[in-house]
Amino acid sequence: MCGIVGVLGDHEVAPILVEALKRLEYRGYDSAGIATINEGVLDRRRAVGKLVNLSDLLVHDPLAGKAGIGHTRWATHGAPTVVNAHPHQAGPVAVVHNGIIENFRELRAEMAQAGIKFQTETDTETIALLAHHYIERGMSPRDAARETIARLEGAFALCFLFDGEDDLLIAARKGSPLAIGHGDGEMYVGSDAIALAPMTNQITYLDEGDWAIVTRSGVEIRDAADQQVHREQKTVNIDSARIEKGGHKHYMAKEIAEQPTVLGEAIEHYLTPDGTAITLPDGGIDFSKFDRITMVACGTAYLACLTAKYWFEQVARIPVEVDVASEFRYREPPIPARTLALFVSQSGETADTLAALRYCQGKADMIVSVVNVPESSIARESDLALPILAGTEIGVASTKAFTCQLSVMAILMLKAASDHNEIDGATLANHLATLRTLPGLLSLAISVSPCIETISRKLSEAQDVLFLGRGAMFPLALEGALKLKEISYIHAEGYASGELKHGPIALIDKLMPVVVMAPRDALFDKTVSNMQEVMARGGKVLLISDAQGVAEAGDGTWETLVMPQVDALFAPILYAVPAQMLAYHTAIAKGTDVDQPRNLAKSVTVE
Repeated sequence: MCGIVGVLGDHEVAPILVEALKRLEYRGYDSAGIATINEGVLDRRRAVGKLVNLSDLLVHDPLAGKAGIGHTRWATHGAPTVVNAHPHQAGPVAVVHNGIIENFRELRAEMAQAGIKFQTETDTETIALLAHHYIERGMSPRDAARETIARLEGAFALCFLFDGEDDLLIAARKGSPLAIGHGDGEMYVGSDAIALAPMTNQITYLDEGDWAIVTRSGVEIRDAADQQVHREQKTVNIDSARIEKGGHKHYMAKEIAEQPTVLGEAIEHYLTPDGTAITLPDGGIDFSKFDRITMVACGTAYLACLTAKYWFEQVARIPVEVDVASEFRYREPPIPARTLALFVSQSGETADTLAALRYCQGKADMIVSVVNVPESSIARESDLALPILAGTEIGVASTKAFTCQLSVMAILMLKAASDHNEIDGATLANHLATLRTLPGLLSLAISVSPCIETISRKLSEAQDVLFLGRGAMFPLALEGALKLKEISYIHAEGYASGELKHGPIALIDKLMPVVVMAPRDALFDKTVSNMQEVMARGGKVLLISDAQGVAEAGDGTWETLVMPQVDALFAPILYAVPAQMLAYHTAIAKGTDVDQPRNLAKSVTVE
């Protein structure tokens, strides 16, 4: 969610901080600010709204200095106002914070009894005031930061800057990710490596409970027990081209267009050179050792898991339980023997998914993660981490990460089916050959964008939209509805087609568009029957199917979209594309912020 950056540099730091914050915009935010040290004096600038507002403020009221911290805030405690924006300052202390301090009320009450006054509604101000309190009692900035961090409960990442200390940053991580960047006589702190990419590719990731004393000469890292520790410095190569829009109007449009390429890379990564067998890293997975699979995720990743459930149960014949991470972690379900636990997260830092993973440690026989960031917390705490290789995804609404997640889980399903002797070698090779055709099919699907754009202009006038699907297309109906509501702000719901008569049909009228996702498969006739029920009540049906399906059932529909013919097993991967484009073009027609929709964040690192 919030973005953190800190710089101890040799140049004026304000423009560097703002540029780094721009690279964190994808995380979602509603205010931004920076603080610097100039000739020993701490000062700050903050603004509500987009970073351009902060940039304009700095033009008229600049900040000098070669040491500083910056922040993009996604409001949790207190409205998005200048007063509540970060950095927060109390006397000689400025701090930026990502996460939630769960015991801030107790700390506020304690400080109020000591006569300390508060000016904001935030939990973050508590951190600055507490550190200031310790400094007033004679502690050094380092000791004050250490004592403050020890008092905090919750999930957080912090970076402190102190008046009179232009060669010191104190950083801490508990639950939220934080990275230290190493330069030539310069040092950096960032929420992730993307923020630091233009400045350095030498990164040290703090482990859970770590705190760090950063100076221009290096970093001293101490663990939760306050013991000095060594954390590996890694070279992180981020493709700058994939962080730019590449000629597209929006990141989401670019990321939709990238799907054939990244999907192909993800599939080939897990196949032998001849494409006829599966190869997994680090010893892989022997699915014959497992009788059941528990899948846990949030948002779009959860819907990828729901899709994979159909595959694993129908083809590999392994029972699968799928859970929303925020429910799983508190339900505390029993984990039977011979269970594989699979966790899916684009960022690898999703707070609820990480907490669910930790619950399964010591209970599940093996923990596997499917992530887009190999250095992430979820990846590091798994027995096996499988990268989806989607590249950096900036748009808040997931697109290429979703199709790459599906592709990797499809390969896992085929491995499981082979290990359980549900398919033979020839069948496996045939399925893998089909998977390798998907990038080309996605290119064909993307080519119908002009037709989708025309339909979307009509769809943008709707107040409510229903999505229907059967079998593995049901999770795609949910995903289509989620995408539409995320970026166009149109109320949309996805339903299993067979559930239509159990409530949703009451909503049907002549103003209600109903998007039916129905490739010509074994369940097609059943779905068409439900579609006819909608049309009989005046509903406007948008049928998304292949040429045969549209030819058989397209009469009387409001609109149709023709997708390429695809093997029914892998149809969900292909049909994700029209769902994404429908949402994208509808949002464009409505004039909403496609890449950074209101109230949403890319990486949800708090509960």
